[in-house]
Amino acid sequence: MTTPDSLPVVTIYTDGGCRGNPGPGGWGALLESGDHRKSLKGAERDTTNNRMELTAAIMALKTLKRECHVDLWTDSEYLRKGITEWIHGWIKRGWKTASRQPVKNADLWRELHEQTRRHQVSWHWVKGHSGHPGNEAADALVNEAIDELLEGA
Repeated sequence: MTTPDSLPVVTIYTDGGCRGNPGPGGWGALLESGDHRKSLKGAERDTTNNRMELTAAIMALKTLKRECHVDLWTDSEYLRKGITEWIHGWIKRGWKTASRQPVKNADLWRELHEQTRRHQVSWHWVKGHSGHPGNEAADALVNEAIDELLEGA
């Protein structure tokens, strides 16, 4: 599927989570374009839920080999609001919050910002654990990644 400007259209569902926060965490992403589907997942031994939410979006966008129109769905308001609203002020203030504190997870926000500049991204929020098929699939990838990490411990 392509847009009128002939960019491929990709729908991405992302999720991140931890067992304990911080604790062992995982991220998952489901990418769909036409008849093509790709699943991505990963885990870290000691991380936070927010870092995993950001990592899911970064890794999904990094996977795309050329510029795309992306509809990215997340159940994280932190991720969606951070990249669509808050980031502009953070950049203007040299990666400081409005209260002049360092932005948490600035390393990942910088990387996500770089990845979004490669694509035309529309950000969408979906309520987590509400039965939305794409979100449920991403959540399952998160849990698979954490289970695999812990089984290999």
